[in-house]
Amino acid sequence: MRSALSLSLAALGLLGSASAFPHPQPETEAVLSARAGSQGKANAVKEAFQHAWDGYMKYAFPHDELHPVSNGHGDSRNGWGASAVDALSTAIIMGNADAVNTILDHIAKIDYTQTNDQVSLFETTIRYLAGMLSGYDLLNGPASGLVSDQSKVDTLLTQSKNLAEVLKFAFDTPSGVPYNNLNITSKGNDGATTNGLAVTGTLVLEWTRLSDLTGNDEYANLSQKAESYLLNPQPSSAEPFPGLVGSSISIQDGKFTDSVVSWNGGDDSFYEYLIKAYVYDPTRFATYKDRWVLAAESTIKNLASHPKPRPELTFLSSYNNGNYDLSSQHLTCFDGGSFLLGGTVLGRQDFIDFGLDLVHGCEATYNETLTKIGPDSFGWDPSKVPSDQQDFYEKAGFYINSGYYVLRPEVIESFYYAYRVTGAEIYRNWVWNAFVAINATTRTDSGFAGITNVNAPNGGSKDDNQESFLFAEVLKYSYMVHAEDAEWQVQKGDKNTFVFNTEAHPFSVKHT
Repeated sequence: MRSALSLSLAALGLLGSASAFPHPQPETEAVLSARAGSQGKANAVKEAFQHAWDGYMKYAFPHDELHPVSNGHGDSRNGWGASAVDALSTAIIMGNADAVNTILDHIAKIDYTQTNDQVSLFETTIRYLAGMLSGYDLLNGPASGLVSDQSKVDTLLTQSKNLAEVLKFAFDTPSGVPYNNLNITSKGNDGATTNGLAVTGTLVLEWTRLSDLTGNDEYANLSQKAESYLLNPQPSSAEPFPGLVGSSISIQDGKFTDSVVSWNGGDDSFYEYLIKAYVYDPTRFATYKDRWVLAAESTIKNLASHPKPRPELTFLSSYNNGNYDLSSQHLTCFDGGSFLLGGTVLGRQDFIDFGLDLVHGCEATYNETLTKIGPDSFGWDPSKVPSDQQDFYEKAGFYINSGYYVLRPEVIESFYYAYRVTGAEIYRNWVWNAFVAINATTRTDSGFAGITNVNAPNGGSKDDNQESFLFAEVLKYSYMVHAEDAEWQVQKGDKNTFVFNTEAHPFSVKHT
């Protein structure tokens, strides 16, 4: 069922078009004509944020997430109010002082030493720790006028330290590679013998930022020691192509236990953080940049793949011991944004061009489905096309492995980077198209729900969960692409004063 907002947007002629064409150059007239409608689009995204926030506050706060179909609540992130903390930086960027103050009051009350559930070091770092640190940077920086009580802002850093102190025992292993799944009351773990590439390699931004803000190097040192095994992979077989490494690392000795290479979930944000760490501090993280460049060049050479029915599309395959897997994920579609960021920061047009190729491939996964939303996973191996998707594959260039959409942000994220790096209006239109489709298909009376089939009428059925990253990522990127330029926006070249973590929480870059 289309919501009132969707209908009003259609009436205003703000739905945009979803046609794809070659990498465009910015056109002054097009930019000027579109700008007149950009404020209205930004306001529409603000309305969606307020709708989701109001539903969360009414039915779920201070729990982790709203169940937007049953109007219940869930605590999948330890019951500390994940949606509130994840929403903080977006509320700040939108200038939503009421929500910001509510969240600050909540954060002051969180007891991070108490939970009944296993704690994920990775998820807790990217959502809670990052959400608080980002709020601290924004409210002490470009959004300093939004909150009148500075003590509330200071509490963000205090609570960040409190949380890190609770979590840091995870790194107390023979190698320094942390356990991910923790029992914080017993200081125990799940007994795992390995940790994943992304889970190990997506801590360095947050823990280093905490050290830089507190003056205590311990947090940075813990995360950077864990990362050191990923930057110098052993054995050599774990690096089948320069810069591209395996997926699992021994907690005992830091050696890789496989050589399975991909940019998919489980590996993805390791590569994302290599270039982002360099943006954060080019001096300290020059080696990270070098490793990202190696990975990027190897990815273009060895992982780029083009579906037979539509060879103009580019996806990233996976590699395992000589075999290629021609499948990918919604999660993987951050890849275009990563190449675009690296390309603009390093002045590498080849990376920018390849990033745009990836962006166009991911746009096709949205544009070809019935809902105009991309699937959770898809493939393009001609020998594996499901019989009931043959016609779809021939037209779309891919087939759907999982039709779920759980409010993921990665495609919109890469559209955002494409717009900020090129200035081409089509990418801003693509963000808008995706937002309109998500609003039309996933909206409920109290929020937004995942859907079970992006290629079925109305998205199939609704999944009764509103992930906290709807607030942190989907709505932030959808808003910022239409908002005025600001310090926290991604900039061309080396002019970034903020860098976004994998949950879209912006940190102030290190000033040297």
